Amino acid sequence: MKFSLFVHMERWDEEVSHTEAFENLVELTLLAEAGGFSTVWVGEHHSMEYTISPSPMPTLAYLAARTTTIRLGAGTIIAPFWNPIRAAGECALLDVISGGRMEVGLARGAYQFEFDRLAGGLPASDGGQHLRELVPAVRALWQGDYAHDGEIWQFPTSTSVPKPVQQPTPPMWIAARDPASHDFAVANGCNVMVTPLMKGDEEVEALVDKFETAVSAHPEVERPQLMVLRHTHVHDADDPEGWRPAAEGINRFYRTFDAWFGNKTAPVDGFLEPSPESKFAERPEFAPEALHRTAMIGTPDEVVARVKQYEALGVDEYSFWIDNSLSHEEKKASLQRFVEHVVPAFS
Repeated sequence: MKFSLFVHMERWDEEVSHTEAFENLVELTLLAEAGGFSTVWVGEHHSMEYTISPSPMPTLAYLAARTTTIRLGAGTIIAPFWNPIRAAGECALLDVISGGRMEVGLARGAYQFEFDRLAGGLPASDGGQHLRELVPAVRALWQGDYAHDGEIWQFPTSTSVPKPVQQPTPPMWIAARDPASHDFAVANGCNVMVTPLMKGDEEVEALVDKFETAVSAHPEVERPQLMVLRHTHVHDADDPEGWRPAAEGINRFYRTFDAWFGNKTAPVDGFLEPSPESKFAERPEFAPEALHRTAMIGTPDEVVARVKQYEALGVDEYSFWIDNSLSHEEKKASLQRFVEHVVPAFS
């Protein structure tokens, strides 16, 4: 079992500056590297203060200079917002800068808010076509001269400059949920990243089943890796109520996600209030008590036991999703407990 950190700059008001938010991200990354984490993942989001990352590339390039062993993952870039030539070149440049530590995740995208501003109002649900065209085009550009005549992009003979250090290809990951996405990823030799969001471990089992079905359907492909991404918080074993601040923080995060995803209210200078608690009166999975059971919240022993279950299911990488609306100090203490008490159980 490998461990990785999934992290963004996160602001909920003006009290934390962007500079401080970036310094916090760097500190968490260095802590994860010192604790033996395999990868740090940074995604792509636009105009959102609660998930700040207009491009993972400059963040990861900076982290490449500050680290020595941890791999640098773009998790994920949004396919409809990238031309294949630009995606291939920027990823390859990060691979050169980092000495061959780049990994790239690709996704179709989720927020209609972003599609309305970066993709001319294309329905977010149509992003899968861009993803399926982008992946093989990027791979071909990494190999040499390549001309592309697709449904989305057309360009004459081009190549990736620079070329990636890792050959024949750096690791590519697909964010997958439905069976077709799993099948596309495996068929194209890509690793798979999944998140059960606020669902329980039965959803992890269902996602693993979809992955295994895709693997069985493509015996000609070397078995890819499977990563599970989950909101994680480790609290002190001596504090029986230590779960509550984390569950309430994740509740706030998901209600904010709901507000952005709903795309019904105009944000003010990048901030958007969480959807009200009353909206979720008939959605018990949003309640802190439910999130205590479904998110990876618990004492070190409780977290070890659940991650062991994931390992038994065949999960290769567990990603500690640290975005949760809590303070930096609370996040740091949780990550330190994970490093000190959880990681050693998997050595």
